Amino acid sequence: METVTLANGTKMPLVGTGTNTYGKVENQYKGDLNNDFRALESAIKAGYRLIDTAIYYRNEAGVGQTIKDSGIAREEFYLTTKIPEIEEYIGSKEIVEQALLKSLENLQTDYIDLYLIHQPIEDKKTLKRTWQVLESFVDAGKIKSIGVSNFSIRLLEEMKVYTKIQPAVNQIESNPSNWNNELIDYLKNQLIIPEAWGPLSRVTEEQRAKLTTIGDKYGKNWGQVLLRYQIQRKVVVIPKSHNIQRQLSNLELFDFNLSTGDIQIIETL
Repeated sequence: METVTLANGTKMPLVGTGTNTYGKVENQYKGDLNNDFRALESAIKAGYRLIDTAIYYRNEAGVGQTIKDSGIAREEFYLTTKIPEIEEYIGSKEIVEQALLKSLENLQTDYIDLYLIHQPIEDKKTLKRTWQVLESFVDAGKIKSIGVSNFSIRLLEEMKVYTKIQPAVNQIESNPSNWNNELIDYLKNQLIIPEAWGPLSRVTEEQRAKLTTIGDKYGKNWGQVLLRYQIQRKVVVIPKSHNIQRQLSNLELFDFNLSTGDIQIIETL
C-alpha cells in the first residue's frame, strides 16, 4: 500500500475503507446495530489497513472488536475516528476529554492514528477549546494526528490564530459531482492532506460511461479509474463496500498510471 506523509512526518495509507454502514441492519446508516461486521472482516482480509469510523456511526466498539479479532498487530492499522460537533460531545473541556477517552476504550487501543472533528464548529470559542483538547491528547501520545472534516477555507484560516498543531487532514467530499478543487488546492498549499469521502458517489451514467472508456485502455473498471485519479493527485480515498469483490477491486490501483490526457478528461466530467 502506498502512503502519503502528513505534515508531522507520519504516514497515512492512500486507500482505506469507510465503515458507516457496517454492523447495522440492512447495511443502512441509520439502521439498528446488529454486530454483523463481516464486511469489515472481509475488508481487513483483502488488505485494508486504514479504517475510518466515527462516534456518529455508533459502531466504534464493533470496529474495535473486529480489528482485535483479526489477529493482526495494532500497529499495522491506521485508525481514524471523529468527534461530533454537537453540544453533547463538545459542551466543555471535560466532555471532549471523555468523548476521546471513550473512543480509545471502544477501539481497544492505547492510541488513535487520526482523530477528526466531524463537522464544522461555528462557535469560535467552542472550536478553539475542542481543538486544544485534541492537541493535549497528541501531547500525551494518545492521538498521533488530528484534523477536521468538511471544514471550509474560512474556518481553517480562522483556526491559525490559536493552533499549536495545524490540522493534518481535512476529510471532504470529492467526486465527479463536486471535485472540490479550490479547497483541495488550498489544503495542499497549507500541507494539509485532503481525504475524499464518498469518492465513488454521485456519478452520473454519462460520467460512468466516460470513465469506463478510459478504464478499457488499462484493463480497469470505472471505479478504479476514479480512485486512481484521486490518489494520483495525492488525495486519500476511503471507498466502502459490503461486497468482497468490489473491496478487492478498490485496492487494485497501484499497477497503472493515468495519462495526462485521461486526467484532463476526468477533470472535466
